[in-house]
Amino acid sequence: MSLKAKPKYYLVEAGVLPTVFIKVTEARELLETGEVRTVAEAVERVGISRSAFYKYKDSVMPFRDMRHGSIVTFNALLRDRKGVLSALLTIFADTGANILTINQSIPTNGTAQVTISAITENMSVGTDELMEQVRSLYGVIRFDAMAG
Repeated sequence: MSLKAKPKYYLVEAGVLPTVFIKVTEARELLETGEVRTVAEAVERVGISRSAFYKYKDSVMPFRDMRHGSIVTFNALLRDRKGVLSALLTIFADTGANILTINQSIPTNGTAQVTISAITENMSVGTDELMEQVRSLYGVIRFDAMAG
């Protein structure tokens, strides 16, 4: 895929996916929840190679039912730089999302975890467009919708 090509997404029943895709999502969840601290621990626990994890980690993720509802919870990893969170929140305001909660961890190693729950039913754009806009911001390392 070229750098400017817009990704295509498919909704596929988990039972027909290669096992490695399911295990990548399991490893990501172990890392995100803090059950393990390193990729090496996560891949050992689920039984895949690190190379398989790195190959698919940004392309395979579980479907979250909350993306269909009016309340969506987003998880962000942001650089600890002046204005990054403010720019992200401006996108929420400009698209009509109504923020319910914001939780930010104390920045460590130059980054901070931020969780935002928002009502999305009155947005002028879809959730995917909001996510694209946020991901394009300087200082946003990762931005995903998640179940909450």
